Amino acid sequence: MKKLFAMLLALCMVVGLCACGSSSGNTATTAAPAANNGESAGSNEAPVTLTMWLTPQWKGVFSGSEEGADYDSFFKEAASRYTAQHPNVTIKVEVISGDTRDEKLRAAEASDSLPDIVYEGAFTMSSYYHSGSIVTLDDIISDEDKADIGEGIWENCQVEGKTFVFPFAHMPGTLIYNADMFREAGLDKYIGEQYEIITWTPDELKNEILPALRDNLSGVYPMSLFAMNNQADTWNLSYLRMFGSKFFDDDGYLCVNDEAGVKALQYIVDLYNDGLTVPGAESLTSNDCNAMFQNKQIAVSFTNSTLLTNLLNDMAAGNIESFDARLANIPGDPEPKSFTYVSGFMAMNTKDDARIAASKDFIKFVCTDPELVLASKNTLPVRASVTEQVKDELPYLAAYTANQKYIFNFSNNMPGYSELRNVLFPELQAALTGEKTPQEALDSYVEKGNAVIKEGREGSVIYN
Repeated sequence: MKKLFAMLLALCMVVGLCACGSSSGNTATTAAPAANNGESAGSNEAPVTLTMWLTPQWKGVFSGSEEGADYDSFFKEAASRYTAQHPNVTIKVEVISGDTRDEKLRAAEASDSLPDIVYEGAFTMSSYYHSGSIVTLDDIISDEDKADIGEGIWENCQVEGKTFVFPFAHMPGTLIYNADMFREAGLDKYIGEQYEIITWTPDELKNEILPALRDNLSGVYPMSLFAMNNQADTWNLSYLRMFGSKFFDDDGYLCVNDEAGVKALQYIVDLYNDGLTVPGAESLTSNDCNAMFQNKQIAVSFTNSTLLTNLLNDMAAGNIESFDARLANIPGDPEPKSFTYVSGFMAMNTKDDARIAASKDFIKFVCTDPELVLASKNTLPVRASVTEQVKDELPYLAAYTANQKYIFNFSNNMPGYSELRNVLFPELQAALTGEKTPQEALDSYVEKGNAVIKEGREGSVIYN
């Protein structure tokens, strides 16, 4: 009877845990199941509760086609596998909006209530390296890790040789276009192969492609453009580099109000004024434009490898009406522009040694587990070993790899970068509405932006 009672009690515990894990909400708590022998490694350790924040990255654990796939699926799975080995640790996973990320993090900084772990793009978090809100991870990075991940990826995660992000995946950014619309507009010669990233010149885009789309298609805007907030501003930063502006000088300060930068902004303003973009760009977000592209209201838009994967999965699932979506580089002279978002795990400085240690241990676990790292194929793997394993599953991998020669570091890993993002879009709005000339808008951006950079450097715990 004692054995029967013990078996029934264990069964109740398992059922209870399964019920907790079935929640479909964006916040989930994962705790470890009981071990078969009633004990588990680390069971005598003090209990630790960790909170992890992430903005929407990819759906599913290993594929967006999985039943019930959501943005927290992989992170809940990783937490479940970790807490199975560490039953003293509880991990709460919360998906937050990219629009509110900085607001929530700043409020958490001010109130000493930072989450323990953040999974996010490295560039969006660089200000927090400098404010001391993220701890370094060099003590959990092995020589094997360093050798398996390219130097350029590590550079996106480091300042002054210190590593603040354990890179997990990356997302190259490009343009995306509806090839069906190109055919309808008589633009067949500007259509690349299915898995190619085609390159157009600025003149081809402005004088041939977009006018043909405008003049030959009904109810379709030629190209997306957005300047309502700082989201997806990486494409706007790329446009400003189209004609060769360095953007940052050798001392790390803005210099994009040079001749090349002004020429680039004038190019964008001309597209807008000539009806070659979506109207009202000053009041549109990237999410607005992405939805319009998916609904076949825009012919040329923006994407990255994760957005592309989600689009193709939604088409396959019947959530979006299918069309022929293909990739193009951001035009440039003398060469096109490209960038990548390196995404990874960060351990926040909660000032609690036990929580920080547990956070680092979890990050090391996720980023080195042979099965979990395969999930990086949902965007693009940073590990050469994973790339080799999944190359046959990723038809765009060869094109993205060939495109790496065009990649630039858009954030410069500078202090105050999140604040700097908020300086740009009001100036873009002023240029688009005619309130300022391109020269005036960029002069103002450089003046205000350099004040942000100066203050950031003076307040940086890294530089000081």
